[in-house]
Amino acid sequence: MSGELEKMIFGDNPDKLSAIERKIIKRHRERKTVSTDAHAEFIAEQSFGDRVSDAIARIGGSWGFIIGFLLFLVFWAVANTILLTQDRFDPYPFIFLNLLLSMVAAIQAPVIMMSQNRQSERDRFTAAKDYEVNLKAELEVLGLHQKIDTQVLKELRDMQEQIRLLMEVIRAMRDK
Repeated sequence: MSGELEKMIFGDNPDKLSAIERKIIKRHRERKTVSTDAHAEFIAEQSFGDRVSDAIARIGGSWGFIIGFLLFLVFWAVANTILLTQDRFDPYPFIFLNLLLSMVAAIQAPVIMMSQNRQSERDRFTAAKDYEVNLKAELEVLGLHQKIDTQVLKELRDMQEQIRLLMEVIRAMRDK
């Protein structure tokens, strides 16, 4: 891409371009693609802990987990009130169950928040990738416009020259 095209796209001072814009211009000049699988690239950068917390958030926020947990709570209540009439390990106000639920909530809430934060990071990462691809596409379109405009101008000049020559031939024929 010529400096003129860079000026047209980025204004008077193309030296103040961001690193991403310089990278895209370089890739444009080299005729290389910029689009990649943003999801796979983001996943590749995640640590083991990130993947585990995402899995916990995915499971903890599913209907399967909610239904399974409700079934567990019903079983716990039935087991400690009806089935185990004498050797109940957690009698009716279910204090041990409350302790377990509190511990699960205390651990699950921060893990889900970490996953949500990572989702925000993923959205920003994807938006940056989209910007790169859109910028490259815009550069390609503008380059094509410039190429077509140059070609059309050349053809118009050629036609103008042919018309001028025809006019000279017509004048020469009239003069005879």
